[in-house]
Amino acid sequence: MANREFNWPKGFLWGTATAAHQVEGSNINNWSVWELQTAQHRAKTAKQLHSKLPIWPEIAELATNPDCYVSGAAVDHYRRYEEDFDIIEDLGLNAFRFSIEWSRIEPDEGAWNVAALEHYRAYIASLRRRGIEPVLTLYHWTVPIWFSEKGGFEKGKNIAYFERFAEYILRKLGSDIRYIVTVNEPDSVAGQGYVMLEHPGEKSLIKAAAVYINLFRAHKKVYKIAKKLNKKYMVGFSKTFAYAKAYDDSWLSRTMVWLDNKLRDDLIIRFIGKSTDFIGVQFYFTDQHHGWELVHGNKEVTDMGWDRQPQNLEFVLKRLAWCKIPLIITETGIADRGDRWRKEWIEKTIVSVQHALEAGVDVRGYLYWSLLDNFEWAFGRWPAFGLVEVDYEHGLKRKVRPSARYYAAVVKKALAHAVK
Repeated sequence: MANREFNWPKGFLWGTATAAHQVEGSNINNWSVWELQTAQHRAKTAKQLHSKLPIWPEIAELATNPDCYVSGAAVDHYRRYEEDFDIIEDLGLNAFRFSIEWSRIEPDEGAWNVAALEHYRAYIASLRRRGIEPVLTLYHWTVPIWFSEKGGFEKGKNIAYFERFAEYILRKLGSDIRYIVTVNEPDSVAGQGYVMLEHPGEKSLIKAAAVYINLFRAHKKVYKIAKKLNKKYMVGFSKTFAYAKAYDDSWLSRTMVWLDNKLRDDLIIRFIGKSTDFIGVQFYFTDQHHGWELVHGNKEVTDMGWDRQPQNLEFVLKRLAWCKIPLIITETGIADRGDRWRKEWIEKTIVSVQHALEAGVDVRGYLYWSLLDNFEWAFGRWPAFGLVEVDYEHGLKRKVRPSARYYAAVVKKALAHAVK
């Protein structure tokens, strides 16, 4: 059980997370443009894609409405962040991951928006006043339109613009920041945008590879900038890590698992080398290799049809111990409108972390995804990942879910038993 006594490391980050575009609202960037271009199509194909989900009768009306796929005001976190921080404080969490929206800071090339900068200064200061550690993400999938029109991260020369933005933010706001996530899930940006077409992009394996490599190159460059500014910064990147397992004991299935781990994870970690202070682990899936096929045979699924096996995070963490780089779980969570399985997800996640720590793995924190129900990218508004429910029909009213109260109780006990 997650609440059995265990001496957690002192300074362990217990928190939750958001991304600017998913919660802030009322902004224009590459994603907001793409939403308007694809909303009608997503509404028309929703039944075909999602009607087999058990939750379909509950979400059908929303999922077939084009408005579902346009972020608009999102959950108005840009204006209501103090209210949301009150909730984090009330839950007793000591860390919060968020992103700064580049398109707000530099809406036009070379033109810095001082008002937006001051907003984020106040935002970070509010977290600090409450004793909540800010975990800053510099790139969480959205960019200014002018940067997108230049080709974005498809072109290596454009990394210089991101470097400039990162240095500007760290010079202006860095005094109140310690933890920095440079780029969020480069693998998802490349795969979803240039293979699956569920992010802004186009069908192109060449561009997918270029974006993937350029984002990790961007991480390494920003890492150097940050360390020159302040050697005490903890600078890392986040990446999806699935638990790869063999469906059977065949040679081919076992070989595919080995290749999966090497190609998706180990090569990138070796490429990054010493240019990171931590790896942000983002865990949602278990992938089973049955020969050449990737199968999802688990009958226990989330509202989105994703497998529900949070306990397998333990094996991901233990496998990553080889790299001897500190790990922070920067995202893991569940789409669960009815709050039926979130407590179980949180409990099994915490047990996984505990087992990894007991095995000597250097895990520094756990940030649940997400604080609020939010705009879930290409899926729109119907998936509900939040510790806090957002009532879209009644003024975006916040309601703390029972699973969040469970998480708070576990954190309270963990902090009470923390040791140096």
